[in-house]
Amino acid sequence: MSHELDQPLTPAGRLFLQPETNIVVISSLGTKEPLRIEAIKSVIADSMLAKHPRLSSLLVVDKNGHEYWRKTEIDMDRHVIIRHDAIEGAKDDEDAANIYMADLAVSVPLETDKPLWELHLLTSHKCAVIRVHHALGDGVSFLSFLLAMCRQAADPTKMSVVAPPRGDRGKETIGGMVGRWLKVVWFTMVFVVDFIARVVWVCDETTVVSGGAGVELWPRKLVTARFLIDDMKMVKKSIPKTTINDVLFGVISFGLSKYLDARSSKSLHDGLRLTGLAMVNLRPQPGYQDLVKLMKNKSTGWGNKFGMLLLPTYCYRSGSDPLEYLRRAKTMIDQKKSSLESFFSYKFGYLIMSILGAKYASLLNYKIMCNTTFTISNMVGPTEKITFAGHPVDYIKTTSTSLPHAITMHMISYAGTGYMQILVAKDIVPDPDVLAKCLEDALLEMKEAAVAAIKSR
Repeated sequence: MSHELDQPLTPAGRLFLQPETNIVVISSLGTKEPLRIEAIKSVIADSMLAKHPRLSSLLVVDKNGHEYWRKTEIDMDRHVIIRHDAIEGAKDDEDAANIYMADLAVSVPLETDKPLWELHLLTSHKCAVIRVHHALGDGVSFLSFLLAMCRQAADPTKMSVVAPPRGDRGKETIGGMVGRWLKVVWFTMVFVVDFIARVVWVCDETTVVSGGAGVELWPRKLVTARFLIDDMKMVKKSIPKTTINDVLFGVISFGLSKYLDARSSKSLHDGLRLTGLAMVNLRPQPGYQDLVKLMKNKSTGWGNKFGMLLLPTYCYRSGSDPLEYLRRAKTMIDQKKSSLESFFSYKFGYLIMSILGAKYASLLNYKIMCNTTFTISNMVGPTEKITFAGHPVDYIKTTSTSLPHAITMHMISYAGTGYMQILVAKDIVPDPDVLAKCLEDALLEMKEAAVAAIKSR
């Protein structure tokens, strides 16, 4: 094939190939049926994998160190890895998948003599684990591709269904528009200063869950926290104009407070700030995207189209009002929505890449991770049960390779349940099951308080 057809990597793609930010997305699909390997291979071979310019390309580096994508043929036998042996020490099939994913989070990198993705089939545990390099695209890109290969369980002729995008603002008065833009200017200035300070010198107070430089190399453990979306919707009703994201972050604040209060040797001081680092989709349409449109639209389509947000949580001792965590989370997230912080972080990273190169941009990203406490992401998945290669899917979960954070949390919703994967450095957080239970209990306590508040109106 002519080298004239090679495509240079995007700045974000180059960033994710640097040693400090070399990230692989790891997802799992579970079923209760035995895996039909040939059927799975057939679905993948007939999918858009062979046509997609990124998922069917090699990463090549020329003599000057410049990286390119080069189209190649897919060898399915090299990409589909079959493991028949049971995972030692697993309590059940889901635990086995978590153990396997945790091992992949700190294992050898993807081989560069083939396109940067793999599918691991755990036949003893009826689970498929997908491993895709972040240089190929972000979570929205991968979810869109994955769902294009799935069908509704109720009607195999139809594709999976996700929640519709948010509506528009409706009509606004001139005064309302002026007030909104003044808030945008103000909060953008405040949060951009905070963002730059985090990059340069400001860091979170050291706690029993703090990570830092080198922690990404430590052994990992992965557990799952489950949230009923109906419970989150009930909590949402307790405060007007609240979103599911507000509820989720309130749950995280409350759950971390409960966990730290139980684990810390000295009493937790009220108002302790732990900062989360969140990735925000910058596409005009939120959530799942149509794969064909995603591939055609070069400006907002496939790739890494996200910015970063700093999301502070404030921890308090036990006995606090559960809904107070929601109020604080809503206020903070409303302010973040009224700013251009995520767009600034995206453009700032692009500027650093252009001026100083991928190495220094990667070091700045690594620095901001070292100065914060945890990573959080949240994606909307299918609203109904789906099938993959004819297998009914029981759960969809996702995580990533290790970061300097001792805790990373990735949540995706599926058929009425939110599955949050909590990946921890197990030498720092030895009891992630307790942390998961604290988060689950936090939602239940918030729901109880919300029901009481609604009844008392």
